[in-house]
Amino acid sequence: VQLQASGGGLVQVGDSLRLSCADSKRTFSNNAVGWFRQAPGKEREAVAAISWKGQSSYYIDSVKGRFTISRDVAKSMVYLQMNNLRPEDSAVYRCASARGPLTTPRQENYRYWGQGTQVTVSS
Repeated sequence: VQLQASGGGLVQVGDSLRLSCADSKRTFSNNAVGWFRQAPGKEREAVAAISWKGQSSYYIDSVKGRFTISRDVAKSMVYLQMNNLRPEDSAVYRCASARGPLTTPRQENYRYWGQGTQVTVSS
């Protein structure tokens, strides 16, 4: 397993979580990284992505102002800080490394995928 996501859990509305994605095979090197989520019965969607050098990022509209993606290149880690969580944020979250350095929400542009971490926001 190249990518390992962690940090999910059961929280209340308005709470925060920080997801982490660890890269054990250096798939992050020179590549953008994204976080995706999939709720039961829904399509998987790109939540956030960050470029290789971290100078650009993408967020789906529903999380703008609440979620922040960041990366630590030296540690081969990517994080997703999720604040003010809502029930509609409940999903399995997965991280993935892209095929190139530029930020992209397109799933076909991602090569390596981690296993999911469950986020459940209770009202």
